Amino acid sequence: MTIDFRTGYLAVIGRPNVGKSTLTNRLVGAKISITSKKAQTTRHRIHGILSTDDAQFIFVDTPGFQMAHKNALNRLMNRSVTSTFADVDVILLVVEAGNWGSGEAEILRMLPADKPVLLVINKIDRLADKAELLPFIQKLSALHGFAEILPISAEKGLGTETLLRAARAYLPEGPAVFDADDITDRNERFLASEILREKLFRNLGEELPYGIAVEIEKFEQEGGLRRIHAAVIVDKSGHKPIVIGKGGERLKRISTDARKEMESLFGGKVWLETWVKVKGGWADDERALKSLGYE
Repeated sequence: MTIDFRTGYLAVIGRPNVGKSTLTNRLVGAKISITSKKAQTTRHRIHGILSTDDAQFIFVDTPGFQMAHKNALNRLMNRSVTSTFADVDVILLVVEAGNWGSGEAEILRMLPADKPVLLVINKIDRLADKAELLPFIQKLSALHGFAEILPISAEKGLGTETLLRAARAYLPEGPAVFDADDITDRNERFLASEILREKLFRNLGEELPYGIAVEIEKFEQEGGLRRIHAAVIVDKSGHKPIVIGKGGERLKRISTDARKEMESLFGGKVWLETWVKVKGGWADDERALKSLGYE
């Protein structure tokens, strides 16, 4: 460990679909946060850990802050974002290049005055006219005293090394919190549920995923084999056949995709059994949310 070793927590915040989880995965160098094009994919705070020779970055990937839905699940996710501010050393506010709206303005009003905020302008590779980037940066720099403004592409890996160098300067000096080989503080049971939920989000229609959750009812390890029993929770009985598909084809495909990714991540064989259960109103029932592992 060098004398100037730095360790700190960095909140990755922003509205839905700006690329927070993609950025966290890119910085950590491994997939620890699930991704999809649908809002509400990230529902939990997840720590992604990157250890270098002179620093340990502990990224806190948060749910997207949004105001479109007002049920208990979304209120809980919004509280998860704001409560994170007190626990971190640096805030990475992620926005999409060329896109600044009421959602970003609302987040800006909530930012604490005592924490450095690095504005991360993501998806610069998708700008049709690159000349628009500089005026966009100038516009946002007038809105808040950002410690740094960093254009990047999390998907392509553009600018992420510059982001790390800039962020390190704002971390406090101190020893590492996690082992150098750790990439997340979440256990395999949690990661299994998230992988299955990602496959559900990616294989179902636009509305149905928001009424879906995953509950790991049993997780057993026998040598190199993991036996996982997972229930897919839906809000309405009419959703059950949609998830299962004709002759069970859709659920089988989702389960196969999830199993293969679990095996890759866990480094061993996985036996995965999935079924669908109906729990009406679960997303607006705080007791049900707690039983499903929502903080």
